[in-house]
Amino acid sequence: MTDLEKIKDMIDSTPIMQDFADIEKSDLPEYQIDSKIPEGPIAEKWTNYKAHQKLVNPANKRHLDIIVVGTGLAGASAASTLGELGFNVLNFCIQDSPRRAHSIAAQGGINAAKNYQNDGDSVYRLFYDTVKGGDFRSREANVYRLAEVSNNIIDQCVEQGVPFAREYGGLLANRSFGGAQVSRTFYAKGQTGQQLLLGAYSSLNRQIELGKVKSFNRYEMHDVVMVDGRARGIIAKNLVTGKFERFAAHAVVLATGGYGNTYFLSTNAMSCNCSAAIAAYRKGAYFANPAFVQIHPTCIPVHGDKQSKLTLMSESLRNDGRIWVPKDLETAKKLQKGEIKGSDVPEEERDYYLERRYPAFGNLVPRDVASRAAKERCDKGFGVNNTGLAVFLDFSEAINRLGIDQVRQRYGNLFDMYEEITDVNPGELGNKIGEVCYYNPMMIFPAIHYTMGGLWVDYELQTSLKGLFAIGECNFSDHGANRLGASALMQGLADGYFVLPYTIQNYLSDQISVPCPSTSLPEFEETEKACIARQQQLLSIQGNHSVDSIHKELGHVMWEYVGMARTKESLETALAKLKEIRKVFETDLYVPGTAEGYNNELDKAFRLRDFITMGELIAYDALNRNESCGGHFREEYQTEEGEAKRDDKNYFYVSCWDYQGSDDKAPELIKEPLHYEAIKVQTRNYKS
Repeated sequence: MTDLEKIKDMIDSTPIMQDFADIEKSDLPEYQIDSKIPEGPIAEKWTNYKAHQKLVNPANKRHLDIIVVGTGLAGASAASTLGELGFNVLNFCIQDSPRRAHSIAAQGGINAAKNYQNDGDSVYRLFYDTVKGGDFRSREANVYRLAEVSNNIIDQCVEQGVPFAREYGGLLANRSFGGAQVSRTFYAKGQTGQQLLLGAYSSLNRQIELGKVKSFNRYEMHDVVMVDGRARGIIAKNLVTGKFERFAAHAVVLATGGYGNTYFLSTNAMSCNCSAAIAAYRKGAYFANPAFVQIHPTCIPVHGDKQSKLTLMSESLRNDGRIWVPKDLETAKKLQKGEIKGSDVPEEERDYYLERRYPAFGNLVPRDVASRAAKERCDKGFGVNNTGLAVFLDFSEAINRLGIDQVRQRYGNLFDMYEEITDVNPGELGNKIGEVCYYNPMMIFPAIHYTMGGLWVDYELQTSLKGLFAIGECNFSDHGANRLGASALMQGLADGYFVLPYTIQNYLSDQISVPCPSTSLPEFEETEKACIARQQQLLSIQGNHSVDSIHKELGHVMWEYVGMARTKESLETALAKLKEIRKVFETDLYVPGTAEGYNNELDKAFRLRDFITMGELIAYDALNRNESCGGHFREEYQTEEGEAKRDDKNYFYVSCWDYQGSDDKAPELIKEPLHYEAIKVQTRNYKS
């Protein structure tokens, strides 16, 4: 049989892709959800999908409209790529410019399985590390596809001129991130997210100039419009004029990020919110795995009670920085009182607890493991700042080994940023004890960062609402219960450049005969009226509590009772307190100003309403999942060594929550089973 005959035989024997978009009518015996994962071996699923999917011819693309909400890495890459293909794209941005999206703040890097270092990396290894890092709670097929297209991302970005770091010989450089024993993280000087976003932004600007993408800056989506059971548009608020406006399209794509700001203090930008996702959830889109929230281990600790954002320090610092606390409580107390500095503590009195507990990975254990270990040390009284809530990240050993110039070449911009914020220079000699030089250590502590939960999507990135797609951090993602460092940028660009542009065509292929709906339809009018009514209701309360005061209380409840470690009792307490917060919000909120023009407090009030709903979703999901896995840690379910204890028999599923028509009603749980074919599910081990 010739090669051509073999290919033809393979195509002919592969089942034709079927459309299972109508989830409600699925005949699955126990579950109501079909993820539309293609048949065949895991390494062939994406190839088979693309070989059998429906397409839209170039002439027809000109007559199809797509709304993309968001301009981060996922949104900008999707909008520009869809524009390049010929679709008419309406792109919405909450900021005054697409380049101000939160993706620009990502510092550390982006993963890909190029194996430039020849250290044993491969597509399969990236796939396995991602599934393992997510504590075996992700979809195999989605993750393998992500690993598969990751290499395309690097090629794409190099062609765009993204200035990735290079080795002496001119080849692209890599470093390691948590959860991997290979160097697969590509990075750029400054902030990698910034450089990647500028690449996507340049591509987006080209399509705006050509007229294929219409950009709507300073707009915020408030609701999705359903016409005949399909998403056909949105209601968005012009944040400058204060007016609600109607926009119609053949499909809607949400790329609006995660819900970390539910906790008030997080590493997210101030305007990051979950309102678009919650609007979709209230319309019937399932919200999946909300309890899977990532705690990032290398944030600058909280200082005072006036902060509104926490500063994230790149995880790349863990490549050379060693994390420690004092071995004895007496020394810890002196550090807390400010009687001594970190550089005053000699080597023999330091507990490098990650290296002690996890010898194989050391400081490069995944984020959830590193964060819990830091919390455990601080809970035992070994914290090193005045609050007792911090550990040291120390570069003394690296500086002594490599020299300060080499270390500053790697981390100089991060050292400068840390000094700017804390007035401490990590590259400055702090003390010399005997012949050993000790440099000023950084102080770090875990904080809310990425959220692995999000709108449920199938293999095509379509939500349970026909015509509504979710990409990037907005969907429940490919990461499972925990995300490996440098994989957020990978997923955002993979979804936008290389996945959605294919899969959305499978949906749009038969929509060419459907004209773009008129915004004068009753569905648009009713949805807009509902938005206006909610606004008037918020303005009419005229109570005594500001938006920020209620949000801070929400954040306190979330961190204390739903945060890094949870119990059945704490979650039940949280749900009771969240109901009280909702009552205060509904009866005693004060929003100054009017509906006309720019009113930031009013816009924040809308978002806070959704954050309260989001907080309840997180608590419901965490209470339902009687196990520990990844970023979800129930203290009742842990090993003797304090590690997460999964229950694969009872919780090997994606938890999907279905809105029951009112914020006051508990959502209904629907399960999507996880099926593993390529990986043996086992207890995570980072010790050997």
